[in-house]
Amino acid sequence: MPDAEPYSTNDPRLGLLLEGIVRLAAGDLNTRIPVSEARDEIDAVIMGTNLLAEDLQIVYEELEQRVQARTQQLNEAHLAMRHMAMTDPLTGLSNRSAFATALSEAQANGGQGNKRPAILLLDMDGFKAINDSLGHTIGDKVLETVATRISSAVREQDMVARMGGDEFAVLLPGVSPAEASAIGSRILAAVVGVMEIEGQHLRCGVSMGLRMADPGQRAEELMMEADIAMYESKADGRGKLKMFEPDMLLARQMRNQMVGELKEAITGSQLVLYYQPIIRLDTREIEGVEALVRWNHPTRGIIMPDEFIPIAEETGMISDLGGWVLRTAVEQLKQWRSDPETAGHNFSMRINVSAADLQRLEFIEDVREALASAGLDPSLLVLELTESAVIQGNDLDRYTLNSLRRLGVGLEIDDFGTGYSSISYLRQLPVDTVKVDRTLLSALGSDPAQPALLAAVLQLIRACGLAAVWEGIESVEQADYLLSIGCTSGQGYYFSRPLPEPQLTEQLKHHRTWPVT
Repeated sequence: MPDAEPYSTNDPRLGLLLEGIVRLAAGDLNTRIPVSEARDEIDAVIMGTNLLAEDLQIVYEELEQRVQARTQQLNEAHLAMRHMAMTDPLTGLSNRSAFATALSEAQANGGQGNKRPAILLLDMDGFKAINDSLGHTIGDKVLETVATRISSAVREQDMVARMGGDEFAVLLPGVSPAEASAIGSRILAAVVGVMEIEGQHLRCGVSMGLRMADPGQRAEELMMEADIAMYESKADGRGKLKMFEPDMLLARQMRNQMVGELKEAITGSQLVLYYQPIIRLDTREIEGVEALVRWNHPTRGIIMPDEFIPIAEETGMISDLGGWVLRTAVEQLKQWRSDPETAGHNFSMRINVSAADLQRLEFIEDVREALASAGLDPSLLVLELTESAVIQGNDLDRYTLNSLRRLGVGLEIDDFGTGYSSISYLRQLPVDTVKVDRTLLSALGSDPAQPALLAAVLQLIRACGLAAVWEGIESVEQADYLLSIGCTSGQGYYFSRPLPEPQLTEQLKHHRTWPVT
């Protein structure tokens, strides 16, 4: 075979080869170098370079597809994470963070005419009792049901969020006050209906605060003021819609001031007990006294418990307050029983116990220590519990009640007949006595059917094996009627108003029967 012709350094194909390699190196993988008809060594190099370019192009396209796929996966993961970060996992609604962001955006966009952003803040009424008594599984299903009902009552453009716990919020991007109130009313009506969950028929309403946004107002401020309006709704009987008013903010500021002052009152010497006698209706002798706390404020004077007890319950100070009442009342009973001038009266001490106390295992020991310190028999102490707390209580409440019963103290249900009564459940409770609410007696003399009703209530209580104390006796006629149907104990202004210790002590020294004349 003859030797190949040597190629010339002036061969134009070398320039084309060099230019192609430079373009490939620059990333132009579509570059292809033309092959001549000579099919010599230069063409062989050119063909190899073209094959390499094709391989590089295939690799690059595959790599580009993988990068695109990975980028899409990363974007989807980012969106999913963002959705999770902005979504309540239980209900699927927006969460607090998403709601705050949307509210800020709505404020930035402003409103048109009399239409502006508004927020509805909702807190469920009675949810804790459901959660505690029936468990968190049913409680979660109640929250899911309420979330669905709220969403069904709003407009498509409105945003519903779960803020945490049993609190929800609705953002209304552009509404008039009348439209916002109408949407709030629809929500109230939607939520209040009976829910059937795992065989349980449950009802749980909401209290609602409405705040119409002012231009330029910060989202945090709007939320705070909606919260104030919502608590005004709860204070006004629950299950209502309250629109924020500036006076509410002043009331909240005064309440916050009272919180600090109440702490000082409990640890200092500003609390005082008044005592209201419970009377035997046949002999008119005293058989017990109910200890009622008052706050002797340094500037406001005597503050009644309905003004500060709710604050103590909301802030967790109720246990400290209740502990002070327990120790003070038991010590006072010891003094009356030790004084020869008052020892002739053999009566018990009644104190009110909060639902929070029933949740504290330490409460049993607190009662034991107070009685031991005073050297009193446990039967001389009667603990009064609200009917709603007992009926809706959980296993821990029942454990506490049974432990107190074994200790020997008396247990009494207060406010019986105010709407929570479950007679079949009452029979299972370790209680001794029922105190019938004053509202049942108030109609005596004006309603012809009331005497028969009172007699039936008393018969029902006795059928449960319980004793009865009647509240709200304000006349001799009421006292005599109750005695005629077999009621043996009563309490009310006819016999005595709540009295400070010095005044009651003087009456105990000089009188054996009530009312004192």
